[in-house]
Amino acid sequence: MLDQIPALDGDTLDHAAYHKDFARQAEDLRGVIWKLERSQVFREPRDTSWQAFMAGDWRGALELLEKDREAVRTEARQNAAKGLEIRRVRVAELPIGPYLQWELHALKLLADEGFGLTVLTADQVAPLETRARLPEVVVFGNEVLYEVQYEPDWTPCGARRITDPDVISAAATEIRALYERGEPFHDFFRREVAPLRAPAV
Repeated sequence: MLDQIPALDGDTLDHAAYHKDFARQAEDLRGVIWKLERSQVFREPRDTSWQAFMAGDWRGALELLEKDREAVRTEARQNAAKGLEIRRVRVAELPIGPYLQWELHALKLLADEGFGLTVLTADQVAPLETRARLPEVVVFGNEVLYEVQYEPDWTPCGARRITDPDVISAAATEIRALYERGEPFHDFFRREVAPLRAPAV
């Protein structure tokens, strides 16, 4: 049902409202937050590492990512202390494009510090995309589902908030199944990403 989510009813939140609601939901949450990421290109104008990547400074981009390691480690410890786990499924089209190469380096930092990540190729999820490509989705336990929204150039602009319990349950079940089918992140990274040369933007 994941490819049906864009056609379902939901409340539209702009960027600020989405992040405020997201923070409120995460504040006292226990259990698992499920994330599904499908697009191969995003714009991250608030991210200094992404800015360096887009400027052609690959080494600088990686150095800026590494500077975030302690903050990521702290977040992982805080999540573990309150019984919260974030599990993400990343869909990757092969061969890997420049943006995804950068993002997979950013995700490696999360995986290194204990965040749950697995990878599926686009071919592996193609049978699920009978109506449309899979959306970008975040599911908070049994509470809320966000379909993350983007401008035409893939700049984040908010989300659609869905609170139907049946939709939330079905989406979480399907993302969990994808997560369990996915390849462990570090295995995928070592084979498909580590050997790549610096990307040309």
